Amino acid sequence: MTTEDRDLDPADDTVGTPDGSRSSSSPAAGDLEGDGKKKRKHLPVWQETILLLGIALVLAVVIKALFVQAFYIPSESMEPGLVRDDRILVQKVSYWFGGEPQRGDVVVFEDPGSWLSSAEQGEPSNGLTSLMAKIGLYPTGGHLVKRVVGVAGDTITCCDKKGRISVNGKALNEEAYVKQEKGIDCRGPMTGNCSWSAGPVPEGQLFVMGDNRGHSADSSAHLCLPEQETDCTKNPYVPVDSVVGKVFVLLWPTDRFDWVGRPDAFADVPDPS
Repeated sequence: MTTEDRDLDPADDTVGTPDGSRSSSSPAAGDLEGDGKKKRKHLPVWQETILLLGIALVLAVVIKALFVQAFYIPSESMEPGLVRDDRILVQKVSYWFGGEPQRGDVVVFEDPGSWLSSAEQGEPSNGLTSLMAKIGLYPTGGHLVKRVVGVAGDTITCCDKKGRISVNGKALNEEAYVKQEKGIDCRGPMTGNCSWSAGPVPEGQLFVMGDNRGHSADSSAHLCLPEQETDCTKNPYVPVDSVVGKVFVLLWPTDRFDWVGRPDAFADVPDPS
């Protein structure tokens, strides 16, 4: 071993070059990260923005289709709980895997046939809000919001001496959520009087009513009753298949934010005989 060999540092990993200079065998700084992997190049900001917007749109469509959808209240028919132009959220999970609406649920459903007025059929006129509504980023109109009063097999009767609606013979105490107006003696006056009966509700159908019973074009308003002035249709019931979902949140205005649940009034209603 020569003196020159002994002077070399064993730990020195440089190599000689043809011109006699020494060059490190290590990669240039920045070529490798601490774990030995090459650094990934970031997308330009504009590309990242487009990618994130695309992901957000896909998620919005999936969420709207499967889980939650926003709507607004088109009329005064659900006062006092839900007021015209309130924004609500509807969840669809409860009616998956054979689940169906239950008595007392507040549901959003498609028009079963000429129930909506021209004003209630309105959709966002602005092109941007219309697009946002279609993908679930803006509250949607063109639907009805009512409370389920009767399900398949039920018989609904109006009204007892206290002005209460009965379902399968059980009178409902609806003071907590039904708007009581002066001059109206019962909680089912859309037929023109307080004496009517509906049902048994056919299989796969629902009998629905608004909480503002004097101003709600609901199932009671579409009953075909003799010698009564009603907006009679061939079918006053709502198909279960037309139900979008159950209202669970009053989202806006924020000062009235509230959870929307099933009232206790229906807890003791017996099954149809």
